[in-house]
Amino acid sequence: MNARDTFKQLPHKTIERLSQYRRALLICLDNNKDHIFSHEIAKIQHITPVQVRRDLMLIGYSGTLRKGYNIKELIDLIADIIDSEEGIKVAIVGMGNLGRALINYFSGKRHKLSIAAGFDVNPDKIGKTVNGIPCYDCKTMSQVIQEQNIEIGIITVPDTQSTAIAKKLVESGIKGILNYTPKPVEVPDGVYLEEYDMITTLEKVAFYVKMENERTVDVAVKRQGQGTAASNF
Repeated sequence: MNARDTFKQLPHKTIERLSQYRRALLICLDNNKDHIFSHEIAKIQHITPVQVRRDLMLIGYSGTLRKGYNIKELIDLIADIIDSEEGIKVAIVGMGNLGRALINYFSGKRHKLSIAAGFDVNPDKIGKTVNGIPCYDCKTMSQVIQEQNIEIGIITVPDTQSTAIAKKLVESGIKGILNYTPKPVEVPDGVYLEEYDMITTLEKVAFYVKMENERTVDVAVKRQGQGTAASNF
């Protein structure tokens, strides 16, 4: 099995972590650091050194006991795995607050992955630009996507429209969709789908905050009980 076939079989979570590793490594490189150990990467990403070493073993990269991993080499290897040589274009459907925020945040972050177009139904937005990205009428979606060879669509419309938009993106030739609405969508085989539900993510954070609050209360009650017991002697 060649390297390309091996990379195709990488777990989805490993791909996510490789992207996170690259962001951290780029910051280290900007700070004139040239080598890094697995425990340093793990500390930045809030995971275990074992997980870092396992991920890097999966992509066939190893460091040295004395110096750790070469940061520049590792960044280049992750780029070879994740990035498309020709580059991939992205479209955002829904130029509301979230859509505009994504354009502004992502601008210039990755030269091999670029937002090329936005779409909306609001006439006040159509024909305008956000950080240099033009907003087109949703009626022209298929034409623009095919003419510009756009392959990824990001859905930031109200959830009542998410199913129809996903269907239209697929019909337009989109090969990957990131759905930011809380309503799940369906796509056919051959189209990769990621769904990011901010409400669910926030509720997950709230759950762990609740657990920590309850732990703090339990500790306080326990200490208070110990103090009362001691005062009885």
